[in-house]
Amino acid sequence: MRIAVTTTLLALASQLTFCSDWPQFRGPDGQGLALDAQIPVKWDEPDSVRWSTDIPGTGWSSPVVQGDRIWVTSAVETKPTDEQIAKQQKESRLTPDLFKRRQVAGNVSLRVLCLDRNSGRIIRDTEFASVESPEAIHVGNTYASPTPVIEGDRLYVHFGTHGTACLNAETHQVIWQRVIPVFYSVGVGSSPVIYGDLLVLVCDGIDKQFVTALDKKSGKDVWKTDRPPIRAEDGQLRKAYSTPLLIQHDKTDQLVIPGAQWIVSYEPLTGKEIWRVDHGDGFSNVPRPVFGDGTVYVCTGYGVPELWAIRVDGRGDVTKTHVTWKVERQIPKNPSPLLIDNLLFAVSDNGIVSCFDARTGETHWQKRIGGNFSASPILASGHVFFFSHEGDVTTFRASAEMSDPVTSHIDGQLMASPAVLGSSVVLRSRTKLYCIK
Repeated sequence: MRIAVTTTLLALASQLTFCSDWPQFRGPDGQGLALDAQIPVKWDEPDSVRWSTDIPGTGWSSPVVQGDRIWVTSAVETKPTDEQIAKQQKESRLTPDLFKRRQVAGNVSLRVLCLDRNSGRIIRDTEFASVESPEAIHVGNTYASPTPVIEGDRLYVHFGTHGTACLNAETHQVIWQRVIPVFYSVGVGSSPVIYGDLLVLVCDGIDKQFVTALDKKSGKDVWKTDRPPIRAEDGQLRKAYSTPLLIQHDKTDQLVIPGAQWIVSYEPLTGKEIWRVDHGDGFSNVPRPVFGDGTVYVCTGYGVPELWAIRVDGRGDVTKTHVTWKVERQIPKNPSPLLIDNLLFAVSDNGIVSCFDARTGETHWQKRIGGNFSASPILASGHVFFFSHEGDVTTFRASAEMSDPVTSHIDGQLMASPAVLGSSVVLRSRTKLYCIK
């Protein structure tokens, strides 16, 4: 099967996917592709479980893997007092009715864990920070949702306003640490990415919206670029949580980052804007884009989510010239899409799987599989895998013709996107980390 990715992404896959590392959110190329993986299409507990390990606290960050080590972040919470609840409601700037959709903690211990890939044994469990009466977050979020990045002997973690840091991967000793104040209102969601010597962060809060790059060796500022002007005056409609995607077109690198109203491409080294597209009134964008054959595919966020195909060879505002098609039904608000050759797969938050023609946006097939979805799908073993909150894992052949779905089940809520490692997959539930053989 031919995968439609750029030369640079193929090189990344060669260097990383084929040696079975999973260093960032959605894997080596950031698009959920496990090109060499031969994982089982169906599994069940306990026969298919190589190991499972209880993880203290909660977190929807994905596991990252390098060599024989796995890293995850987590948050251990204590119950709040009545005074803390009142304080956090005041700081949230929300009405009492809207505040009911927030979760409140008395104290949060933000933790970084390292596990042995072969046995699941916890090698190191380190408290990164202890936060008293942290800001309230959305009931569907956690205080440890951004996925870390592992590179060599350095681990980069991001906890939003509670700290961004470079750690020694072996000892968890802090090499540098930064606090970048942004009011996200529902908690942080975007994961960091590495480009050369830069660590890129998306900071789309309700009070300010910008993208910034830090020197990954020192944590010092290298560049900061404000987002384009946003029509919405309400800060809740200005926030976003998508993770940047690094692409290359005509030997030029780009960072494509969706946000409220705008999809923007930036020069990674400088933060200078290359092109932008006005996608309307979408906000709270979560899905990470995917890219192939000169086109990037982007979900437009909350409100009425749409899927847009945009050519990446433009300059300036290309809204009227470079959008090749749009799809307006059954588009995810949270799970990222997945691109395979000329096929684009997506699952809506309420469990409708779609297979689109990536060239035209035409729907090849749709299938309701039920359940609720936040995790992003993966490609492995010639199949596309979808992971539900209810613990169901549903697979289809990666084909324009719909196959019969195959369903497996794990005992636990699945909201974190998985890591794929050769012949196994690492899944994170609300309470456990599983290795499926």
